[in-house]
Amino acid sequence: MITITLPDGSRREFPAPLTVAEVAASIGTGLAKAALGGKVGSGAAARLVDTSFLLEQDSALAIITDKQPEGLELIRHSTAHLLAYAVKELFPEAQVTIGPVIDNGFYYDFSYKRPFTPEDLAAIEKKMAELAKKDEPVVRRVLPRDEAVAYFKGLGEHYKAEIIGSIPADQDVSLYREGAFEDLCRGPHVPSTGKLKHFKLMKVAGAYWRGDHRNEMLQRVYGTAWATKEELQQYLTMLEEAEKRDHRRLGRELDLFHIDEHSPGTVFWHPKGWAVWQEVEQTMRRVYRDNGYQEVKGPQLLDQGLWEKTGHWQKYRENMFTTESEKRDYALKPMNCPGHILIFKQGIKSYRDLPLRFGEFGQCHRNEPTGGLHGIMRVRGFTQDDGHIFCTEDMILPECLAYTTLLQKVYRDFGFTEILYKVATRPEQRIGSEEAWDKAEHALMESLRQSGVDFVVSPGDGAFYGPKIEYTLKDALGRQWQCGTMQVDFFMAERLGAEYVAEDGSRRHPVMLHRAIVGSLERFIGILIEQHAGALPLWLAPTQVVVANITDAQADAVQEVVKTLQKQGVRVQADLRNEKITYKIREHSMQKVPFILVIGDKEKASGAVAVRARGNQDLGVMPVSDFLAKLASDIAAKV
Repeated sequence: MITITLPDGSRREFPAPLTVAEVAASIGTGLAKAALGGKVGSGAAARLVDTSFLLEQDSALAIITDKQPEGLELIRHSTAHLLAYAVKELFPEAQVTIGPVIDNGFYYDFSYKRPFTPEDLAAIEKKMAELAKKDEPVVRRVLPRDEAVAYFKGLGEHYKAEIIGSIPADQDVSLYREGAFEDLCRGPHVPSTGKLKHFKLMKVAGAYWRGDHRNEMLQRVYGTAWATKEELQQYLTMLEEAEKRDHRRLGRELDLFHIDEHSPGTVFWHPKGWAVWQEVEQTMRRVYRDNGYQEVKGPQLLDQGLWEKTGHWQKYRENMFTTESEKRDYALKPMNCPGHILIFKQGIKSYRDLPLRFGEFGQCHRNEPTGGLHGIMRVRGFTQDDGHIFCTEDMILPECLAYTTLLQKVYRDFGFTEILYKVATRPEQRIGSEEAWDKAEHALMESLRQSGVDFVVSPGDGAFYGPKIEYTLKDALGRQWQCGTMQVDFFMAERLGAEYVAEDGSRRHPVMLHRAIVGSLERFIGILIEQHAGALPLWLAPTQVVVANITDAQADAVQEVVKTLQKQGVRVQADLRNEKITYKIREHSMQKVPFILVIGDKEKASGAVAVRARGNQDLGVMPVSDFLAKLASDIAAKV
């Protein structure tokens, strides 16, 4: 007898081995029809399988449909194969390579003699729909490695043969066939192509074979797939809105910044963009000051030997910019932590000095590949609101708890109210004792429990020197941006010889807490631009107020109001151009200026201003003093 335990705890007994599909059918015809796969086992040992998977022993089993996240993953994985199937039908000479699932969709890389055109993409998508309607079964088979290599070579699929050839010779490989197309894959897949109904091909991009620029440039076709038509349409609508909010376009239209080919991966900030930068930086500087941080500044260049001691050289060498001077090798710092340890080491520190909190707006450089650069979101030169807390073991929990509370407040001030929390635990390649890792992971999880927030655990995703909490923002479109971090590190201070005098007179190594709230200021400003669609809140807006005249007769009154506002620290500009007032209002509205003040003869005579707020709101005429009071109140409240 085979006993199958279902998610609700109920058990079903069967006289002989049977498939996942047969278990689903025994429960009901509706479930049998909806089944996309199964999850066998429980906890970390659970694995996704095909509906054709044979259950030969007692097992825990969950039937996977399109209602579960795993079902969507199966749909996207199988749609990638459907894409390859359609390409081979239309372009038989194309060679297929790899096609994984990614966030919100999938891609597949192809080798073909010419670039795919938008017309090709439309034809491929049409062919995919035709093949899906055939509802052809997706069938798995297993071959010895060498037999599989020969099989794909015979098909002229040399990339597939190369992939299989890298697998150990004593291993078998699995293949999946749908109709005339067969592909290498570990699976699992949906039971038939008819399950794939709601998809769209998005774009074509270049990608080097195996990610190596010395290899052939392949064509990467991106697509998205969803469980329902409504979900697909919602996603496409979100993409349209995201395009309108794209920080690169808005940065150009609002004259905030530009990226130049003379310095790829770095940002040229224009006056208005730099005003936003300064407001973000000064806000975080006040956060430092008000929460016990001492601001420091470390050098850009540090000796290679230091990076070797910390372990960064071994882990991140390929992403570091290096230089040589007087037969000595240096690297531009990719992070600020070693510099803060060197500052800590100056002078004798006592347990009474702890916790010691250092903060720095540290400029870092990382040699990101050109293909990975994206506006100001992913750059090679960036500035972090970096902080390091040197403390004892007993201080880890209260420091992490206080940090989460602080981070939540800062994010609210910037307009983000939804935060996701994840604890990334010890990776396979790591330094230090298991006991230290146990303490570090426990402290992080307990701090979130005491903060009263839900969190998920991401096994193996911690840094090589310590686990971390990742704080992820949800923006106005529901997109997720991982910004803040808190990492517990028992090891780096010890590696660089940092010590403090304990209460008993002994020398001990401090625990080091690595933390950042906004992370990269460049990236965070890009997120802010997209979150607010360029219409930054009053307190952040590069130009908060424009004062415009109707005729030259009010020019002196405009200048007087501008001077008054400037004395109060308002970012204000005068518009005295010889243009119609409607034109001026329209132009500054397009620039998303929060307030436009208009002065005509009546306003000049009464010492008042006509106030227009962003969003075409007419607030009427008011004395300048009243407007200043409103402005001050809105800025203080971060409206």
